[in-house]
Amino acid sequence: MNPLLLTDGYKLGHKEQYPQGTTKVYSNWTPRKSRIEGTNEVVFFGLQYFIKEYLIKQFNTEFFNQPKAQVVAEYKKYVDHYLGINYNVSHIEDLHDLGYLPIEIKALPEGTSVPIRVPMFTIVNTLPEFFWITNYLETLLSNIIWQPCTSATIAKQYKTILTKYAQETDKENLDFINWQGHDFSMRGMSGIESAFLSGMGHALSFTGSDTLPVAINLEKYYNTDVTKELVIGSVNATEHSVMCAGSKDDEIETFRRLLKTYPTGILSIVSDTWDLWKVLTNYLPQLKDEILERDGKLVIRPDSGNPVDIICGCEHEDETIAKGVIELLWDEFGGSLNAQGYKVLNPKIGAIYGDSITIERATQICERLKEKGFASTNVVLGIGSFTYQYNTRDTFGFAMKATYVEVHGKGRAIFKDPITDDGTKKSAKGLMQLFMENGQITLKDECTVEEEKQGLLSTIFKNGKLLKEQSLQDIRTILSKSLKDVNSLKTEAIVDI
Repeated sequence: MNPLLLTDGYKLGHKEQYPQGTTKVYSNWTPRKSRIEGTNEVVFFGLQYFIKEYLIKQFNTEFFNQPKAQVVAEYKKYVDHYLGINYNVSHIEDLHDLGYLPIEIKALPEGTSVPIRVPMFTIVNTLPEFFWITNYLETLLSNIIWQPCTSATIAKQYKTILTKYAQETDKENLDFINWQGHDFSMRGMSGIESAFLSGMGHALSFTGSDTLPVAINLEKYYNTDVTKELVIGSVNATEHSVMCAGSKDDEIETFRRLLKTYPTGILSIVSDTWDLWKVLTNYLPQLKDEILERDGKLVIRPDSGNPVDIICGCEHEDETIAKGVIELLWDEFGGSLNAQGYKVLNPKIGAIYGDSITIERATQICERLKEKGFASTNVVLGIGSFTYQYNTRDTFGFAMKATYVEVHGKGRAIFKDPITDDGTKKSAKGLMQLFMENGQITLKDECTVEEEKQGLLSTIFKNGKLLKEQSLQDIRTILSKSLKDVNSLKTEAIVDI
């Protein structure tokens, strides 16, 4: 599709609505408010994907490289019938004649944790006659970029929690954190692009993922190579259809057959198709020798019920439910006490829970395991669409707003500040400069033209060309440095992937 048609309908008339003599529109992309308690910084991610896929590939393929008469006629056909007018398309013809997008985008490095109400990037037209293109792109830009930023931020929150508890209960096994949050979300996202954009955001903090297209797209857009570095990975795992096909009456034989099918490596078996507690207290003891003799780890996967209670146990007259999965596995397979005095399961056995995990539940699981004397690293959490799809652009109040215009050669700061709002929608004013102050990115607005040229924002895209690129490893490194220093330990070395 012609990407100029990927817009809100009201954008079509804005060219005529700006003041006569407008030659420049300068806007910014900013998270304005956090709806997640305790999260006051948002991870910037997704701009390089947007530039490569839309501003370069789709604009070139579907607009600039198409015959002018054909692409303009198509645009006019839909807009004329949509608005019910004879729409003037001369500005679309002029853009096609130009042959590139006359805009400049200045941005922070992707992977940066940006404070609320501080811009991640700015965008401005580079030719006066195309002042209208800056905010025309708002719809497309907003539609694409809010989700990878949001998912990357939430994944970082999981990583922070898991790092904290691992430091408290299993310092010897900190590398495992990279696998402890596993992306299970693909089937529950709003579409394929939604799935891999969100999944790429998850992959900034974790290597565990079942969203296979993430690896392909990180190669394509973020300069990685799955043959040379660890991008994402997963293990052999069953689903309920496999277990059901083996029949309820013969479930233990299904387990035995799977152990023989995969004699080495990690094998994850969904274990609550019928009776999780029977699997744990009846079948696994019968299969103990096969499990311990196997060259690998068997991972038990429940995915129904309250995850905190299932994994950790709860007050209940039934001893199995009172103990939970981890304690029952310990009772049968044992393990070791680490240097901090916490129980670590036998490396031949483990657990993953992959349903309805939230930040709050992840915290509760780690805390309850700690209270029972178990290391937090005894469990992997499958993080699905219950985490990543229950969000909107408003989760962090993302918005692109114009703050500076030039009319008849004179520049002036513009802003919005609705009297009926609580302050969330109040915008910054004028040109912008970002700088570090006391270790935090800080905004100075209403800058001079010279001041705007300085600071932390650097030109990433200009006049149809991507000028700076980042690799996945670059972004992971930047993000790792912003993780909170918990328990007075340096986390930079701990969380690098």
